[in-house]
Amino acid sequence: MAAAAELTLLEKCLGLSKGNKYSAQGERQIPVLQTNNGPSLTGLTTIAAHLVQQANKEYLLGSTAEEKAVVQQWLEYRVTQVDGHSNKDDIRTVLKDLNSYLEDKVYLTGYNFTLADILLYYGLHRFIVDLTVQEKEKYLNVSRWFCHIQHYPGIRQHLSSVVFIKNRLYTNSH
Repeated sequence: MAAAAELTLLEKCLGLSKGNKYSAQGERQIPVLQTNNGPSLTGLTTIAAHLVQQANKEYLLGSTAEEKAVVQQWLEYRVTQVDGHSNKDDIRTVLKDLNSYLEDKVYLTGYNFTLADILLYYGLHRFIVDLTVQEKEKYLNVSRWFCHIQHYPGIRQHLSSVVFIKNRLYTNSH
């Protein structure tokens, strides 16, 4: 999904009225937002943080110094490790690392839903939607987190819902 489309989804889930026009620059199609007064903003995470502040939802950026740092860490991870990777091996590595990290967490910062969860969800959606049932079971913590985020009000919007439940019609016991 193009960064401009993600930012439009983010605007909608934050309750902002449409109106921002995004352009893209360079080979990697880095999003650019021309603000009404002042310089243009460049980069997915920079623009996303600006939108969060515009919507007066700063809690999505973290509530403590440590949580803010963790949010920033995961926003950076999204841009450096997820974006630009379409190779299955790269994505398997990302999913393996994320699966280990989420073992004892509900959200990326622990127990609070943040912008990092939203943007990582958007960034991973195109990969998770193509996983087999077996692959989803292999990355159980990622699957749990992803399922939880996609059901968070206003996040998924028009993106396809990813099914994680494997229905067993018959059991092996008689």
